Amino acid sequence: MNKHHYCIIMAGGSGDRFWPLSRENNPKQFLRLTGNDESFLSTTYQMCQGIVPKENILVITLGKYRSIVEEQLPDLDERNLLLEPIGKKTGPCVAYATYEVLRRDEKAVMAMTPCDTIIKDWNVFRSTMKNALDYAEKNDVLMTLGISPTHPDTNYGYIQIAGGASAIKEDVPAKVKTFTEKPPRYLADIFCNSGEFLWNSGIFVWQASVIKDELEKYLPEITNLFTGWKTALSSEENKELFLERVYADCKKISIDYGIMEKTSRAWVYPAKFEWYDIDSWDSLYNYYPDKDDNDNACNGSRPYFENDRENLILTTNSGKLLAIKGLKDYIVVDTDDVLLICPKDDKDYKDFITGLGMPGFEDIR
Repeated sequence: MNKHHYCIIMAGGSGDRFWPLSRENNPKQFLRLTGNDESFLSTTYQMCQGIVPKENILVITLGKYRSIVEEQLPDLDERNLLLEPIGKKTGPCVAYATYEVLRRDEKAVMAMTPCDTIIKDWNVFRSTMKNALDYAEKNDVLMTLGISPTHPDTNYGYIQIAGGASAIKEDVPAKVKTFTEKPPRYLADIFCNSGEFLWNSGIFVWQASVIKDELEKYLPEITNLFTGWKTALSSEENKELFLERVYADCKKISIDYGIMEKTSRAWVYPAKFEWYDIDSWDSLYNYYPDKDDNDNACNGSRPYFENDRENLILTTNSGKLLAIKGLKDYIVVDTDDVLLICPKDDKDYKDFITGLGMPGFEDIR
């Protein structure tokens, strides 16, 4: 494996969309929601092994989640755990990771991936990532992995590829023509039918020096705060205070809005692996591997359903009897202190739960 190739796993975020299972002190990325014994984080960490040397896998998360990461990834080198003082979306996250990797390796090529997606074929994923890293090493591009849409989903970002449908079929990187974030349904229909658009996976690949230049060009209000980064990040004694000062004044912005929609270096690699972005109860239901004959998904060991269809039922007590009758397209989530029952595709879900003063998420009210 190439010693200049790195994988950075982005494991921040509050995960409030999955309340009441997800709480501020234990958000979605650390939960085991997908029917196996692995969290989103540990699964992503395992996938990245085999792409780059193990010592080149870094995790960036919030400082308050340090102990959870150390528990779930006991073999992660301590220096490869990057801790943000507060969450400011992916713009500052990418900047911090870039400066840290450049401090170690001026020739570094970085793949940055979220850890709340599910990828079915790890071999195809690893092959795609290696190809993308090799391409980025030889070309000054900022590359996103694009996924062929299977339906007109309005929760995803869409990338129009230069060269159209034929370029997607060629299975090689191509220049980005346009980005559209979370379009209305009629546009999502048009995008899917045209064959010229890909879903934005949120997985990025680039040379560390190239993304540094683009960050400094388009987000100077962030990068200026990192002045003196090489010295500050080299000292464990000074790093924490330096980052607290930086993040206190950092703009809250995503890398998509801040860089990818502005740069002339945006490229996309049409990926062929099966990909699920688990960003809502509905998306978790669509992925859930085990459903009964009436398409109910349940993680409990004692379910009793009558006239129920297409529901997602989750419990933290696997031995509890779950007796449910007459529900269709609902979420039922049972924890020690909360019982949540609401429509699975409720667009007002976040407003609803925020209005409750959610236990474990009091600070977001």
